[in-house]
Amino acid sequence: MSVQRESDIPIHYGDLEVTNGISVFDPKFDDLFYYDGDDLGSTYSPEETKFRLWAPTSSEAYVILYDSWDGQPTNVLPMAQDVRGTWIVSVSGDIKDSYYTYRVKVGDQYNEAVDPYAKAVGVNGDRGVVLDFRSTNPEHWTEDKPPFSGAAVDAIIYELHVRDLSIHPRSGIKHKGKYLGLTESGTRGPDGIPTGLDHISKLGVTHVQLLPIYDYSTQSVDETKLDQPQYNWGYDPKNYNVPEGSYATDPYAPSVRINELKQTIQALHDRGLRVVMDVVYNHVYDGYLVNFTKLVPGYYLRYRPDGTFSNGAYCGNECASERAMVSKFIVDSIMYWAREYHIDGFRFDLMGLLDIRTMNEIRRNLDELDPSLIMIAEGWMMNDTVLPEGQRANQRNAVLLERIGQFNDDYRDAIKGNIFISSSKGFVSGGDGLEDSVRRGIVGGINYGGNLRQFAFEPQQTVNYVECHDNHTLWDKIVLSTEGQSDDERRSMHRLASAIVLTSQGIPFVHAGQEFMRSKNGVENSYKSPDEINALDWERCAAHQSDVEYMQNLIQLRKAHPAFSLREAQEIRQNLIFENSPSHCVAYTLRNHAGGDEALHLYVLYNASPVYTVLQLPELGAWKVRYGGEYVKNLDYNKLEVHGVGMVVLVVKSYTS
Repeated sequence: MSVQRESDIPIHYGDLEVTNGISVFDPKFDDLFYYDGDDLGSTYSPEETKFRLWAPTSSEAYVILYDSWDGQPTNVLPMAQDVRGTWIVSVSGDIKDSYYTYRVKVGDQYNEAVDPYAKAVGVNGDRGVVLDFRSTNPEHWTEDKPPFSGAAVDAIIYELHVRDLSIHPRSGIKHKGKYLGLTESGTRGPDGIPTGLDHISKLGVTHVQLLPIYDYSTQSVDETKLDQPQYNWGYDPKNYNVPEGSYATDPYAPSVRINELKQTIQALHDRGLRVVMDVVYNHVYDGYLVNFTKLVPGYYLRYRPDGTFSNGAYCGNECASERAMVSKFIVDSIMYWAREYHIDGFRFDLMGLLDIRTMNEIRRNLDELDPSLIMIAEGWMMNDTVLPEGQRANQRNAVLLERIGQFNDDYRDAIKGNIFISSSKGFVSGGDGLEDSVRRGIVGGINYGGNLRQFAFEPQQTVNYVECHDNHTLWDKIVLSTEGQSDDERRSMHRLASAIVLTSQGIPFVHAGQEFMRSKNGVENSYKSPDEINALDWERCAAHQSDVEYMQNLIQLRKAHPAFSLREAQEIRQNLIFENSPSHCVAYTLRNHAGGDEALHLYVLYNASPVYTVLQLPELGAWKVRYGGEYVKNLDYNKLEVHGVGMVVLVVKSYTS
């Protein structure tokens, strides 16, 4: 299909009107044209395929059929106007595997675009495909979910890019850079270490979060040129309801990407790992070229008063989630992935650009399907958007966003240093005056009392992390901010940062490779850097096996002690007590079988001081070392002497112990 650039599209958004004179920007537009049916897009059966398109500003609409992804039209089918601004047509007979687009007339212009509700597409996603989805299921495809309590604070999330996992030349994985690379078991890397799925499973995490796996823009990765070096994280959505083709073994066969993604999800489920999908409903890859704009100009995106795109995402545009049919599309899309692909949770990119009502509607729908499905999000304050502040789903409005976890960037910066200032030191790297900032994160960002208050009202609303795909890796950040210090010293800082995340209240989040001190050679945002920068380095993993084991032990520690994952803010306020500690140390106790913990009391020390340190212990019983014994130089009844940067956990098992 011909590609139109911004300068080729003479659309005057302020003049757009429908038959009865109502502009797309008028609130009455949604009253007149909101369609609440569940049959938008194509509905296939061997006897008949039905198409329904929402395009209320169009005076004509057609389905264009093709027999290939790049061939000429084989049929042009006029659509009839139906209820609430929709257009319909039915095609008799079996047209499975046909390619299709919609063509609409808006004013004097004809626009052709892929179906926004398309669930299958051809290579590069410019045409939808009619499929029998029953044929896309793997032989082994079950509804069973890995065991999980359903409490978000019990999740331990591992963020992963599909390609990064397997593309390294020594990954030992056959399907390098593909969905199927995540299905392979028994893979081995340097020195015979487990790689891929075996490595992740051995860590003990509960959820694998996949960076965007929906179909993203050709401007980032061209699926017809996969023999050439290309890389992208995928935060530029094109077709929201279709898997990305570059991760499939054959992007030209529409059903292959669907089947292989389902195989991947099933393989993860079979290993006890739930799957979180990273979704980007706040903006699209190109506000002028996207199907939304071609089919209903002016409706799906936000505009400033001067007619230019609102750009709070700094990606060129924003989706107008507050409009009824945009909100419906987002909710429908989420529920489709949850049902069709058995996705177990969703991470929302730049949720601060989405509206509160839509986010709560997603939560309500997911709860009706399965309340164990989790939602986490970036709740940043995106101030350049035209969305009214009171409608923004961000940290300031957390009280209105129950059961949605938001990334705690203040805690991240307190632990490792300001991400925007390379030389900035965090708590673990010797930064001064950060103890209270760390305490605010320890309690899950809730209103604990005094000045210990962040955005959360319950611990399930906080996601704790020190590293993700964005910005420098933890290791690279520590290197940049600790000039003159040794790698052994940095290694201790890195371990302490991970320990803090895994023992704080809230939802812990780990970036793939954090367990072996992943480096991207100092590249801050590697969204389009080559594989040499982004690949999980299995040689580095082999060299850091003791650090991998350290992460495994941290995860086991969290799972063994429910006191680290208290469900309610009131439990935290009642049972978590901060103890006296010197500068560069934070100590606290979790008391009285907190959260039903087998231990009567736990004492936790985060020690960022490299010098010999003495701490007074609360007189609650006979303290014994539970974790971090390598740092303990002496432990008397009420005195702890430590040396070295790291975490120490002590335990009183019972009143008589």
